[in-house]
Amino acid sequence: MMKGLKKWRLFALLTALTIFLAGCGQQELSTLLPAGEVAKDQFNLLLLSSGIMLLVILVVVLIYVIALLRFRRSKLGEDHIPEQVEGSHTLELVWTVIPILLVLLLAVPTVYYTYKLGDVSAMVAVNEDGDAENLVVDVTAKLYWWEFEYPELGVVTAQELVVPMDERVYFNLIAADVKHSFWIPAVGGKLDNNVENVNKFYLTFEKDSRDLDEGVFFGKCAELCGPSHALMDFKVKTLTRPEFDEWVLAMQATEGATADKDSADMGEAVFANSCISCHAVSGVDDPAYMGVDHAGAVGPNLTTFGDRNRVAGFMDHDEESLKNWITDTQKYKPGNTMPSFDHLSDEELDALTGYLMGLTIEE
Repeated sequence: MMKGLKKWRLFALLTALTIFLAGCGQQELSTLLPAGEVAKDQFNLLLLSSGIMLLVILVVVLIYVIALLRFRRSKLGEDHIPEQVEGSHTLELVWTVIPILLVLLLAVPTVYYTYKLGDVSAMVAVNEDGDAENLVVDVTAKLYWWEFEYPELGVVTAQELVVPMDERVYFNLIAADVKHSFWIPAVGGKLDNNVENVNKFYLTFEKDSRDLDEGVFFGKCAELCGPSHALMDFKVKTLTRPEFDEWVLAMQATEGATADKDSADMGEAVFANSCISCHAVSGVDDPAYMGVDHAGAVGPNLTTFGDRNRVAGFMDHDEESLKNWITDTQKYKPGNTMPSFDHLSDEELDALTGYLMGLTIEE
């Protein structure tokens, strides 16, 4: 008897903890706090399916409890046999029709939203001047980082997606190495980044990311892709349309920016000698390489590195974390393709981190 009570107490405790922890979601990361049209549609489907399941559970439990109380042996005796309903056409009709209705209740909105969210015909729409009417972003997933190209704007960035609010943003998704999956939990998704074909979809961002604790939404890879899959994060900044246009102009103004090996700035010189072959410091990509058919740069674009809030996608954005990353990349992100620069002197490392933190376009 005591063992049974202990089991029920443990079950009750776990249930209470589950309910309590369900309210601990972060706005920048929780699917239960939708921040866009797509996320809200998907959340409504989640509520509908959960409601249907809860209804079925309650009905089954209710029937079970009624049967348990009404036909208990202590009340009716050992020899009582309840009325047999085997072969009842009424009951058979009930338990056939009701599941069909429940399936239809879930299937109809699911099919509707599937086709609605899959409609990307507006991606190729152009105005009278031949300019694209909607923003399109080409997303290339790599081990273990993300590249974002804006083909109509001639801009490229990495690890940080910047988008305007309150309008649909269309995405072309592809992977450069193995399968990944693009997911912004609070805004919608997910959809796979495949190596051989391009997946397309759209999202709408309806909340200002500056209102969040860290000023960004969190994006993740949702497909197991290697030993550092869990660390393959990116961040999303949402801006008003005028602010987004200003950001684009600031990125375009970096065209031609590079690092000089003979610079008097030691940090720039170290970068030019050690990093420039893989990392760009210009937010304007060569037009010949724009588009999802291009695998992109070897390493992430660092034009706005000083404006980010994470090093390597998950480490604190400070010089100490950056030094740790540069000198031992495999320790912090096993399987990534960046070599460790443990041969740099302390003076060179200090200068390099200072240079990187100074790469900014924000005022």
